Amino acid sequence: MRHTVPLLAALAAALFSSCCSTAPEVTSLFDGRGLDSWTVETAEGAQADPRTFRVEDGMILCKGVPTAVLRTTGEYADYELVLEWRWAPGTEGGNSGLLLHCTTPRYRGVWPRSIEAQLKSGAAAGFYLMGEGVDITIGGDTTRRSGSWIPRTAGAERAVGEWNHMRVRCEGARITVWLNGELANEGWEASESRGAIALQSEGAPIHFRRVELTPL
Repeated sequence: MRHTVPLLAALAAALFSSCCSTAPEVTSLFDGRGLDSWTVETAEGAQADPRTFRVEDGMILCKGVPTAVLRTTGEYADYELVLEWRWAPGTEGGNSGLLLHCTTPRYRGVWPRSIEAQLKSGAAAGFYLMGEGVDITIGGDTTRRSGSWIPRTAGAERAVGEWNHMRVRCEGARITVWLNGELANEGWEASESRGAIALQSEGAPIHFRRVELTPL
């Protein structure tokens, strides 16, 4: 019986620790009011027309021209990112992307060295590699890809004007993408696992409203 009290105390301490452990804090990279945590880059390195990316009604409105990137001032690794976007109502959609692990600015024209999770109409959740490499399974075979376009494996986009939800998990050298709740793409052994996050202005008006990061 003399072992009962220490045992109960240990169990109680374990339960207390489990109950009181804090969940990872969600960081909103966009507060709905301004772009203080972001910078705009053009191919020349100068600040783009401020109307390229502007905040209105709690959204980031990107007019698509000139070609530019909206890039976080901070760098991140090992996180889950939630992004919500829609193509401007009344348009035909177009091309844009979520750039992950951005390092060298203007590596390819305006685009930084990075791994892109596509937002392009009809191709959202595909990967595009700009100076980076990643392993991916295509047709049951694992292959190393670099500097190329990798189509998504699944995913259901919503109509122009409707909001899409993308969740990206970057864990070490693995990147997993869900589109509107469906597993859409996955790559591993990525050549880069840390960097800034960026959104593209690439010729068509697009809106963003939720950009949230949760550390792993």
